[in-house]
Amino acid sequence: MEEDGLKNSAVPLLRTSSQHGIGTATALETLGNIIVSVVGTGILGLPFAFSVAGWLAGTIGVTISGIATCYCMLLLVQCKEYLASQELTQETKTYGDLGYKSCGNLGRYLTEFLVFMSQCGGAVAYLVFIAQNLSSLYTSHTLTFAAFIFLLVPVQIALSWITSLSALAPFSIFANVCNVLAVAIVVKEDVGEMRAGGFNISDRKAIASSMRGLPFAAGMAVFCFEGFGMTLSLEGSMREKGRFPSLLAKVFTGITIVYVLFGFSGYMAYGDQTRDIITLNLPQNWSSIPLKIALCLGLIFTFPIMAHPIHEIVEGKLKNCARFRKFYYSNGGSATISGKCIIYLGRATLILALAFLASFVPGFGVFASLVGSTVCALLSFVLPATFHLRLLGSCMHFWQRALDYCFLIGGLLFAAYGSYNAVVGVET
Repeated sequence: MEEDGLKNSAVPLLRTSSQHGIGTATALETLGNIIVSVVGTGILGLPFAFSVAGWLAGTIGVTISGIATCYCMLLLVQCKEYLASQELTQETKTYGDLGYKSCGNLGRYLTEFLVFMSQCGGAVAYLVFIAQNLSSLYTSHTLTFAAFIFLLVPVQIALSWITSLSALAPFSIFANVCNVLAVAIVVKEDVGEMRAGGFNISDRKAIASSMRGLPFAAGMAVFCFEGFGMTLSLEGSMREKGRFPSLLAKVFTGITIVYVLFGFSGYMAYGDQTRDIITLNLPQNWSSIPLKIALCLGLIFTFPIMAHPIHEIVEGKLKNCARFRKFYYSNGGSATISGKCIIYLGRATLILALAFLASFVPGFGVFASLVGSTVCALLSFVLPATFHLRLLGSCMHFWQRALDYCFLIGGLLFAAYGSYNAVVGVET
């Protein structure tokens, strides 16, 4: 699928040799690629999830989500290895390939549709994140939240017309550096706030009185564990593929611990006043203002990377249409000017549609939990369990099949309840 080519540009160390897709990345390089692929701006919403669920429920939700995501990523690797052992002529390179070989065209279409929806959700979340931070920086304005979003549209349309993703890759790295700095500065401010307020854990709820808290935190956590579609590319890029499962487990253990500590410390610092993006709780001083500006700039320039798979999926379907191919390609096989104009117009329209959707989002935290509870849960838990059962079900032990069915049924129930939970609202 198209998202893998995208991520390869955004993660420069993800590489394979030209022959037979043999990986060349070392264990250290793969470790870095996993972190870059998985960790995103969603981490800045975790303290809010803890404030909704309570510090104990939040810890449980994030931990379970981390373990479940890692396990299901390994299910995909097992499916790929099984298909390779069958000596099939075509290598399984992407999530869509795996869907096709597991469930035929329905599997491919469903996988690509969910990837499309998850990328749209992530792109909308980016716009909401940027607009909320810009709004907090310019408090003396009369602009609405929607106005900030639509001010970004011309820039995003222009950036969407850049065909070389490698030109945008440095901005992706810049955004990740900003995320690291944001985490460090937020933790520093958290510690200072706890000291100033006479920190007492008994003042913070362990478990919210409403049963909605735990699935809300779990939905946010699933959203935070980005890059699920990168699993097969990450494994394929590694030179010593046999070490990938243990390396993935170790990295996820570390990321999960960081997520828990970050969410816990943020909630302990600000309590029920925790905002859905923790940077909005920071004081307007010399350290937080440049950080917010850098975060916004980084995301503005990485938004095209998030939106690129959406364009690729839509344009790929168009180019599979015989009528469009006749219109798009000249007799020499190159794209016509009118064909390119249609593509550019389509990209502009899609950016406008995403901005329109973002203008109705009530807040980053609620929306991120909704996306995590629905399409991300289906991609991360339901599809891997389904594919694993289809391909290896007949040769697995009973407990392995039972575990897959637990992920399958549990993922569907989580998606249903998480959607209801996010839509009706949560008690904060």
